[in-house]
Amino acid sequence: MSDSIFDTLRAAIEAEAPVALATIVAGPGDPDDLPEGLEVGAKILVRPDEEPLGSLGNEDLDRVVIRDALGELSAGTTGIRHYGPNGEARQDVLAVFVESFAPPPQMLIFGAVDFTAALSRVAKILGYRVTVCDARPVFATTQRFPYADEVVVDWPHRLLDKVGPDLGQRDAICVLTHDPKFDVPAVIAALKTDVGYLGAMGSRRTTEDRNRRLKEEGVADEQLATILAPIGLDLGARTPEETAISICAEIIALRSGRHAPSLRNTSGDIHS
Repeated sequence: MSDSIFDTLRAAIEAEAPVALATIVAGPGDPDDLPEGLEVGAKILVRPDEEPLGSLGNEDLDRVVIRDALGELSAGTTGIRHYGPNGEARQDVLAVFVESFAPPPQMLIFGAVDFTAALSRVAKILGYRVTVCDARPVFATTQRFPYADEVVVDWPHRLLDKVGPDLGQRDAICVLTHDPKFDVPAVIAALKTDVGYLGAMGSRRTTEDRNRRLKEEGVADEQLATILAPIGLDLGARTPEETAISICAEIIALRSGRHAPSLRNTSGDIHS
């Protein structure tokens, strides 16, 4: 069984498919002290929408660890969890190491504008898989955005109809266009996903106007509150590169739960 687990694990990693491996690494002391049927080194491989492979030696423990491993995988985190012999929480009978192999987080950038090239470059440094999307083929080219993994010539909301269901809390959507034909449908489509970060560029006046148009389209106030707009932290950024750093810094702060001065929550001039 271990050969099958490792073969499947290797294939998933090579295909950049999400997979987690849970292994019993310790008991209450001497490995011989583990409850009957459990042993250090027992493994179970977990993949979304797939049957798990292997077992830790107890059906109830397997069920709880599978649930927790899927949670770790969704967050892209790795760590040790402690359980009772039947998967009881807040017990320390055994330790299970859950190792997540998650694909790179995605960043979708809508709008082939000057800021897009800088943002795609900074996002790549942070490990994102970057997609640039714009419906204008003369602007949406690989030559203009060499750091993007993919440049898509299409309307943003149509792309989100395809990839939106796969977006999660580790992913980001950045709407950098000011054209109502682009940004309103893009934001509405983005709000239907589970993406962890949704930011929209524009001056405070542009943001107010966009919010008005979004409300006219039926977007509720609580949904508007989830949009980071104006996009980025209040760093006094001026250049595209500085703006890209402020956007990525806001993403990091949101993901880590830290409080930082977002432009959305301040007033006054965006650019010093």
